[in-house]
Amino acid sequence: MKNYISLSVFVLLISINIATAQKSQYKIANKFSVEGDGGWDYLAVDDTTGHLYISHQTMVQVIDTKDGKLIGTIKDLKGVHGIALAQNLGKGFITNGRDSSVTVFDLTNLTAIGKIPNVGQNPDAIMYDNFTKRVFTFNGGSNNITAIDAITGETIGKIALDGNPEFAVTNGKGKIFCNIEDLSMICQINPKTLKVENKWRLKEGKEPSGLAIDIANNRLFAVCDNKMMMIVDCETGKIITSVPIGEHPDGCGFDPVLKRAYSSNGDGTLTVVQEVDANTFKVLENVETQKGARTISVSAKTHHIYLPTADRGEKPKPTAENPKPRPAIKPNSFVILDLELVK
Repeated sequence: MKNYISLSVFVLLISINIATAQKSQYKIANKFSVEGDGGWDYLAVDDTTGHLYISHQTMVQVIDTKDGKLIGTIKDLKGVHGIALAQNLGKGFITNGRDSSVTVFDLTNLTAIGKIPNVGQNPDAIMYDNFTKRVFTFNGGSNNITAIDAITGETIGKIALDGNPEFAVTNGKGKIFCNIEDLSMICQINPKTLKVENKWRLKEGKEPSGLAIDIANNRLFAVCDNKMMMIVDCETGKIITSVPIGEHPDGCGFDPVLKRAYSSNGDGTLTVVQEVDANTFKVLENVETQKGARTISVSAKTHHIYLPTADRGEKPKPTAENPKPRPAIKPNSFVILDLELVK
């Protein structure tokens, strides 16, 4: 009888430990409903104001991250993709994929104050580099990068690429890094000279999209379509390691305080990767989110994670005009998932 009780207690303790180990460190704290049924792409959180900028087809909506209330809307845009914030200049920049332009807006009153035409075909991602005071657009239709003077709004020059650019990051010290999706490559670019200085193949990592950086440890995190996150030394291009992630990733974020990289996956998961040290990384968990939540913005101040998504109807049948149709977005279903650490 004593042996039976001891064995039962042992099994119970093991079960409790397993249950504890499987408990998620994250939870969906809020689902902020956002008006509009159009498509979306990137979003950007401003930790200085607590504002979240959301791309939404023909507009950028700005909400308060505390309660999800709409603060302002920048309208009359043409196929919005990316948003870059230059807080020190009081300006924001938005790529318009359908008319190959960039809209400039005022961060204080959230109104458009200018437009920069002919930046390149289908400008997608966009970033502000404070080191050079320049804005860079990554043009998927023309396979190049456009550099813009963030103060004057004038186009400075263009950088030709070998393939299709996706997301990009800066180390703030004179280097920009960009995923080249169709070539499974990362390019290292000098934002002053507008030259490609290095090209690094990702080997087993295929079709990288989202990219994040740990500036302190010189590490890049590239999420790839074959369910892998490639971790790369951004000084040498050496692949440090790779870790598994969910399906259909598109966004990647990094929290410099928690030392965690995140892959937002269209299959409805968020892969959380812990940086143990500069050469050691492990998957902590795959947090359940919502299908379609594939782009991401991470607050380094609050450690909240923001993911946009919406419900979709049934996928229509392919046609000659539209061989790869996408299911329609269900009305009034667009939301921003607000994930927080479980206390």
